Amino acid sequence: MKVHHLNCGILHVPPNPQAACHCLLLDIDGRLVLIDTGIGLEDIARPLERIGQPAIDAAGFQFHEPLTAARQVERLGFPTTAVSDIVLTHADPDHAGGLADFPSAAVHISAEEHTQLTKGHWRYSPAQFAHRPQWSTHHTSSEMWFGLESRPLLIPDADVRLIPLFGHTLGHCGVAVRNEGRWLLHVGDAYYLRVELSTDDHPVSALAAVRADSDTLRKASLSELRRLARHHAAEIELFGYHDCSEFPPDAAAG
Repeated sequence: MKVHHLNCGILHVPPNPQAACHCLLLDIDGRLVLIDTGIGLEDIARPLERIGQPAIDAAGFQFHEPLTAARQVERLGFPTTAVSDIVLTHADPDHAGGLADFPSAAVHISAEEHTQLTKGHWRYSPAQFAHRPQWSTHHTSSEMWFGLESRPLLIPDADVRLIPLFGHTLGHCGVAVRNEGRWLLHVGDAYYLRVELSTDDHPVSALAAVRADSDTLRKASLSELRRLARHHAAEIELFGYHDCSEFPPDAAAG
C-alpha cells in the first residue's frame, strides 16, 4: 500500500495563518481509498448553494480546482472511479465537499455522525449530500486500539479503523491506518494545530472550544491523543487536518 498525503483545500481568514485540508489517499494496488475529501469540484462551481456565504466567510474557504481530490487523483494517473471507498472523520463542509466527485464510492462514517447529519444539524450542508452518498455506517465496537474503541472497516488488503474521538462533532472519529509496521492516525479536527498536544493556552484552543458540539468530550479526546503522543510515538504517527506543518517533506501541501 502506498500512502499519499494530499492538501485538498485551503482555509484562510487573515490575519490568521492558512489552514490546510489534509487528506490521505491509500493506493492498494490501484484501488484507492480516500480519507476525508476536502473542498470539491461542485463546491467550486456553486459555492453559495453548497456552503453558503456565512460559512465561507467564517472559515475562509478558498477555491482552487487543482487542489481538489478529484484533480489530484487524476494527476496521479488514476480515474476518479478508482476511489472505491471514502472514510470521513466527520461531515463538516470542508471535509465532505468532495464526496460528490466520487459518487460510486462507499462512504464510511460513524453511526453517531450519520445520525447527526440526517437529523439536520446546523453545521452540515445538505447540498453536499444531495447526490445520495452510498453510506456505510459503523456502530459501537468491543474491539480496542491502544486503549481506545476501534471500529474496523471491511476494506480488502488494508487495516483501516475508525477511532471515536467525539467532541468536535458528536460522531467525530480519527482514522487509523496500518502501514509498513506502524500506524498512521489521522485525528481529523480532534485538534486544529499540533501545539494543542502540549498546551491549552494557545489561542486556537478557544476556537476549538467554540466549534465543538461538546467541549467536554473534545477535551477528553484531546487528552487521549496526548497520551498516545507521550507513550506510543514509536508506534503511531499522529497528524490533523488543518496544521500545514504536519505534511511530510515530500508531500505537496498546497
